Amino acid sequence: MYKLTDGASIEELKENGFEDFYAIRDKGIFYADPMGNPWTAAYIQSHGDPVADLTDDMAAEQKARATYEHLMDLTEDHKVWDTLVFLRQREVVHFQRFGEALNKVQDDMQCKKVF
Repeated sequence: MYKLTDGASIEELKENGFEDFYAIRDKGIFYADPMGNPWTAAYIQSHGDPVADLTDDMAAEQKARATYEHLMDLTEDHKVWDTLVFLRQREVVHFQRFGEALNKVQDDMQCKKVF
């Protein structure tokens, strides 16, 4: 958001519905979802079970990938498009790495434990 509004005039901010955001935060970075809900640590979940946690992580990566694809459908700006492509690909790689970790955890759980 910061990059998209950097250099924008007050009039441009008003024309695009950002006057409320500007009134509170100027053009500063503020972590929020697309609906304006502020980021909170409640978004981070842990169940204490590695299989459940990794499965949740994989689901979150897929949801993020889908969100980037929806945003790509909404833009005609090539710079924004390129950024979204990069972010989407990053989510794909994260999903793959979490999947590899899940396989290792599940393999380890199958091994006999000798102490």
